[in-house]
Amino acid sequence: MEESVRARPLPARDSRPGGTVRATARVPATDWERGYRAWVVTSDLAATVVVVLLGAAVVGWLGWRTSASWVLAAGTVLAVACALAAGRAWNKRVLGEGAEEFRRLGRGLFSAGVLVGLAGLLTGALAVQPWVFVVIPAIGLVAFPQRYVLRRLLHRARRRGGCLLPVMAAGSPDSVRDLITRARGASHVGWRVEAVCTADGAAGEVGGVPVVGGLAELADHVRRGGYRVVAITSDPYWTPERLRRLAWDLEGTEAEMVVAPVLMEVAGPRLNVSGVLGMPLLRVAAPTFTGGRRLVKEIVDRVASAALLIALSPLLIVIALAVRVTSAGPVIYRQRRVGRAGQTFTMYKFRTMVADADRVRAALRESNEGAGPLFKLRRDPRVTRVGGLLRRYSLDELPQLCNVLTGRMSLVGPRPPLPEETEAYAPEVRRRLLVKPGLTGLWQVSGRSDLSWDESVRLDLRYVEDWSLALDVVILWKTARAVLGGAGAY
Repeated sequence: MEESVRARPLPARDSRPGGTVRATARVPATDWERGYRAWVVTSDLAATVVVVLLGAAVVGWLGWRTSASWVLAAGTVLAVACALAAGRAWNKRVLGEGAEEFRRLGRGLFSAGVLVGLAGLLTGALAVQPWVFVVIPAIGLVAFPQRYVLRRLLHRARRRGGCLLPVMAAGSPDSVRDLITRARGASHVGWRVEAVCTADGAAGEVGGVPVVGGLAELADHVRRGGYRVVAITSDPYWTPERLRRLAWDLEGTEAEMVVAPVLMEVAGPRLNVSGVLGMPLLRVAAPTFTGGRRLVKEIVDRVASAALLIALSPLLIVIALAVRVTSAGPVIYRQRRVGRAGQTFTMYKFRTMVADADRVRAALRESNEGAGPLFKLRRDPRVTRVGGLLRRYSLDELPQLCNVLTGRMSLVGPRPPLPEETEAYAPEVRRRLLVKPGLTGLWQVSGRSDLSWDESVRLDLRYVEDWSLALDVVILWKTARAVLGGAGAY
């Protein structure tokens, strides 16, 4: 499957003075998209058919209107196919990108359940109950993992340089350079910036990408170059009238126009576009730190931490014995950390260092490799042999489940800081303390100790501002991969 969605290398583009572009024969950028979409549609329908056939066999075996079970089976397959198509769950713009793909798949299956239920209600067929409450959810249990596997294959192909969308970036050199850097660092997004347009259109490069012309001729360059994405970044040139005119000029092309926000970095469910007084307005909702969703998060934290402590108790006992036998000192390391609203609490970890590690720290301060106020050493001489293994796979942090159970921490949240770290916080960084610190978070799944201080702060603030239950689920899912890989842990 992976080879079928790989894209052949795109022909190089020649730039000439004046911003003209030599048209080249190129492989259509949509070839791999069609192939990937075909794989997604086929896998969804195959999962639906297989699960429905099994459901029909089970329903018939249980004696629930055997003669009608196959009619219901056919109706269920048709309902799922129509619901996914109508809900645009197979739209190429969302496949392999973000959580929207999985949201549409979930909404489509839910709509299919509603359709089957209404059909049963209208026809008086009470036998639809197992199809609505068992078969369709079972389709989801198969379809969601299939989508995830296909996405992983797509991301692997993108890391190797295939299945990338050619992007034209247009804006100021600084903002375009930032976009290029982010696109290269996040290959899974699928963007490859191949050309740049700036206000003056002077020949040269921005971030290693050739400048092919000015902003005034952007639409012409897009039409000749066959770009799939036109990324608009900040520049004084852009006015509402010019952006509207550009959108009109791009009509009829395969290009998708994307405008980067320049006022604030806010994303996710807090953003909503609406029309007021004939003007498109980007509404930014206030971040939620209380309410029903927070209550759900609190309940999930307590229940999940209790369940994990029970399930992992044999492993916890083995780790405790290993720490106790291999080095002198207590099994559990206690440390004061700062939680929500600046309140301090005692955080628990398995001891991974020698007993007098805190006293030795002063002598190692000059060798500090940590970012910002953090103290980190890749080869810390205080770490024991067992401690190094525990740190690599984050097993030393399992006792923090007790902090989650008592309500001082959350399963997902910003990194719990030391008191001396918070004393050096700038006002904006103190927003990390608006929510409970987490056992894991965006910092954990984005590089851990390899992150710079600024990047770590940016990720924590992004979580505080854009928190949602769906984001927590994604972070918990990615944490397992990050921990098993052991990258960035020391």
